[in-house]
Amino acid sequence: MRHDFTPRRILVIDDDSAIRKILKRLFECEGYIVDVAPNGTAGLDLFRRSQPCALVLDLRLRGMTGQEVCREIKETAPELPIIVLSASSDVADKILLLDIGAHDYVTKPFSPRELLARVRAALRHSTFFDSDDVISFDDVTVSLSKVEVMRQGEPIAFSAQEFRTLAFMIQNAERVISRKELLVKVWGYENDHLRTRTVDNHMSALRHKLEKDPSHPVHFRTIHSVGYKFVP
Repeated sequence: MRHDFTPRRILVIDDDSAIRKILKRLFECEGYIVDVAPNGTAGLDLFRRSQPCALVLDLRLRGMTGQEVCREIKETAPELPIIVLSASSDVADKILLLDIGAHDYVTKPFSPRELLARVRAALRHSTFFDSDDVISFDDVTVSLSKVEVMRQGEPIAFSAQEFRTLAFMIQNAERVISRKELLVKVWGYENDHLRTRTVDNHMSALRHKLEKDPSHPVHFRTIHSVGYKFVP
């Protein structure tokens, strides 16, 4: 079930009152509504009542741990961005939280501006799709359900295969996708030995239609010797 979040509302759960004050001021200066909680139990109660669009969560909470909070929230809101704060740099902690579903992990002491940037990045990635599958980046809007692409409010013509390529890239944002995977999953080819230029040609078409500077793509990036990656 999708989390019915409240845009621009952030929940901070941290047992350090100084950090709660710093983060509340940081996010409020950026126009967010900020709720703060000193422990996991109070944080879960605020989460259920306020329906935030992102959570900043201290790992080492007293009582109910950050891991327990993360796990419980992910059961009801799997797409909610959770950025974990911890004084520990233990790799095992980081792996565990990412496995549970946290989007990012920041070690204390941290730069408030870096944390803000990480929250923004997590929000971009998690709220990329709305209920109508409408996706926006730069001056481009794509409706997957309507099979429609608009740029600066004007419709852009796409062939069926170009749109399928675009949709697949969008649905796999931030993931490096090999040419072989595109040939198999988008084109349905079983033997891709002589057809990699097919992928390159379609990617070139996407860049010319959707990038501000096709020769220096920002969104449809080449990962040399591997494939491509879409970055919203």
